Amino acid sequence: MKKIGFIDYYLDEWHANNYPKWIKERAAALGLSWTVAYAWADVDKNDGLTTAEWCEQQQVMQVATIEQLVQLSDAIIVLSPDHPEHHERLSQLALQSGKPVYMDKTFAPDVATALAMFSLAERHQTPLFSSSALRFADEIQAAARDFTPQSIGYASMMSPGKYSNYAVHPFEMVVTLMGTDIKRIKCHANEWGRQFIVAFHDGRQATVEQTASATFQATMATKTGEGQHIAQCSHMFENLIDAILQFFETPIVPVPKEETVVIMALIEAGSKALKQPDQWIEVMV
Repeated sequence: MKKIGFIDYYLDEWHANNYPKWIKERAAALGLSWTVAYAWADVDKNDGLTTAEWCEQQQVMQVATIEQLVQLSDAIIVLSPDHPEHHERLSQLALQSGKPVYMDKTFAPDVATALAMFSLAERHQTPLFSSSALRFADEIQAAARDFTPQSIGYASMMSPGKYSNYAVHPFEMVVTLMGTDIKRIKCHANEWGRQFIVAFHDGRQATVEQTASATFQATMATKTGEGQHIAQCSHMFENLIDAILQFFETPIVPVPKEETVVIMALIEAGSKALKQPDQWIEVMV
């Protein structure tokens, strides 16, 4: 049985609480031998389980140091999904290990940090990838097979959640379907919601709308007049876990670095656009 180690800011969070079970189930379905065996967290959650309690509940071994976890593990997942500002610090030893590393969304707080982490991984020949689960939804994957990025003239994405930890999801859909040739972004927002306009260098355009009660959806129009509406995003976590396990097994990175970096650039530029309504902000990589 091959062993996965979890590195987290604190372990009592939704991804860490669900990934061990899903990994066990999907590994069995794929005929692979992977399990979450080790865990380390920087702090205990103030209003939740301690690291020791989480490890006991999940039947995972608590290790004393990141060094020990990296040494024992065959592959590593760096979690902290809602605190990407800790990713660079928490992943330093993992990215120097040469072992496959999956970095949970959101990959980085800014482009500079994203590039630094990829650079460190490349220097040590450490396979590294990160993604929103939305990329792997059945419907998004089907659309990515059916349409080339350049064929989509306009797309509109909807998303729930706060910008701080959910912007990665609709922007991941934009880049998955329309590519990385993004020029600029602007925003219209009030206290109840926000809309972003994403402009590509060749005139193609996408919008992203976020409101609290929205569901993940996408609508696309091709340059030849075809259209498609994605009313739901199915099996995204099952497919994400499959992608992680196949990555650990091979280890072939399933998401190009360039796409992840552009998504971080969109998030960074979008943060500026929120503070400067109706003004174009260049998306810089």
